[in-house]
Amino acid sequence: MTTTSESPSVVARINGIALHATYASLAPEDLRQRACTELLRQAAQRAGLLGADDVPSTDGVTSEAAAAAIETLLDRELRIPEPSEEACSRHFAAHEAEYRSGERVQLRHILFAVTPGVNVVALRNRAEAALLEVRCHDGKSSERFADAARASSNCPSGAEGGELGTLIASDCAPEFAREIFGRADVGVLPRLVHSRFGLHVVEVLSREPGIAQSFAAVRGAVANSLRQQAYVTALRQYLQLIAGEAVVEGVDLDASDTPLVQ
Repeated sequence: MTTTSESPSVVARINGIALHATYASLAPEDLRQRACTELLRQAAQRAGLLGADDVPSTDGVTSEAAAAAIETLLDRELRIPEPSEEACSRHFAAHEAEYRSGERVQLRHILFAVTPGVNVVALRNRAEAALLEVRCHDGKSSERFADAARASSNCPSGAEGGELGTLIASDCAPEFAREIFGRADVGVLPRLVHSRFGLHVVEVLSREPGIAQSFAAVRGAVANSLRQQAYVTALRQYLQLIAGEAVVEGVDLDASDTPLVQ
């Protein structure tokens, strides 16, 4: 596998197929997402599930035929074991707080949005600087966080000092909720929270822990969580396999912790 640096002047390609137009500027994660999708599209063609006449796209949108072929390919190639009762019980015991019912959290945040063409390194540096600034004053100056939100946040809540009100997990994007709910932290969180919208500096103002649930009541949700973890692991391994057999140019697939496929 050949990998070159990400740059707007370099057209990223998978086996010679361009992932974007010349001089287009994409955020690294968007570029990796396109690369993973193209790897799977080509694998579906090799498997005879998609016609050779399927036209690759440079705007990140696959054809309906390609999307269906990729789904069929993954159903065939990925082996997802059914979680055992012991594994479910062990997971529940270690993550009981995540399955509480009715947990409510009062939040405020500063959003550094990842948008097409944004310099992600510079954006992260700004977000890290804001996090350090508000953490240094955590508990001393509530207005410091509000001022930073008004000055820097790309969310409409910035005008209100970053206030999001009291939320339940279903109010949030799943990847955001995983970092906030089922925990005990109160105050400015020590790390940036990543979501599909960008990088968040988050302050938890208060928590209502919710009602504990029995294992029997949430057994299905626990099993689904373990199936999803197994799916992500299997998909990552499969992508690593087909990427190792491909010529990859202009995108660093190893920089992604999870496979980004749409």
